Amino acid sequence: MSTALTTGSWSSLSVSPPNLNGLGTEHVRWGTPAGSGQSGYVFRGGSVEVQTDGTEFTLGTYTHENFPIVGMPAQQFDVDLVVRVAFEDGTESDFSFRFHHNETPNNGPTPDDVVDLPTFVSPETVTIDGVEYGVVISGFKRGGQVVRTFVSPENGANSADIVAIFARAGRPDVVITTVRHRGDVKYTQADEYVEIVNRGTVAANISGWTLGADDAGQDFEFPPGTVLQPGQRIRIYTNQHHPEWGGFSYGSGRPIWNDKGDRAALRGPDGEVVSEYGYGSRASTP
Repeated sequence: MSTALTTGSWSSLSVSPPNLNGLGTEHVRWGTPAGSGQSGYVFRGGSVEVQTDGTEFTLGTYTHENFPIVGMPAQQFDVDLVVRVAFEDGTESDFSFRFHHNETPNNGPTPDDVVDLPTFVSPETVTIDGVEYGVVISGFKRGGQVVRTFVSPENGANSADIVAIFARAGRPDVVITTVRHRGDVKYTQADEYVEIVNRGTVAANISGWTLGADDAGQDFEFPPGTVLQPGQRIRIYTNQHHPEWGGFSYGSGRPIWNDKGDRAALRGPDGEVVSEYGYGSRASTP
């Protein structure tokens, strides 16, 4: 583990809006104000602890200044960001990411703007201790939750941390990150879930993989065509359906995960354990 410093600049837009300014800096703005000011993006970097074991870290803080504007040539467009990571040994590496912006109408049933990332992996890599790594963005972290799409209310500056991972280039890395083993729904604990993320730089086909507890008959098998994109996280609920987390559910009328603690295991189609996660009383069990 080492400390690095991140800085960022907005390098380009895919359209040419009126009053565009700030390209090449951490604060880009565009549009003709129809009220409080222009719309724009801000990226604030900082000191980060670089780890190469798949641990997530905050790449920087993203802010969307969302104010009503007019005269835009297109409702949807891309904004490119370059993040420079300066390592302790003096090495500097640039990583590029693309933000897709939906400048929604300022009135109507859904006035909030929407921002997402078409891809979550930078095309650049860096060599650390002789191993090639890429940077994978997990998503936008707001209120303790990491989401893949940023919803930005009108007439305000809305911020989120950009959470990322240094991942070995050219391969997937699927792991269990969370077991919520005590649900709030009485008796059935239908809102229990296990969260899984692909920390790798390439997609992982997990069709036919199983997620299970120690008890027999409590395995969930992923259906054909289940692919986790780099940085993507999904949840497997005990008996709830959440499309925003992949829509996976055991469909069980009773709790799956032991309230006191146990271990969850993710296995490949050959039965080999890919990832294990101890929770509750077994959280520290090797």
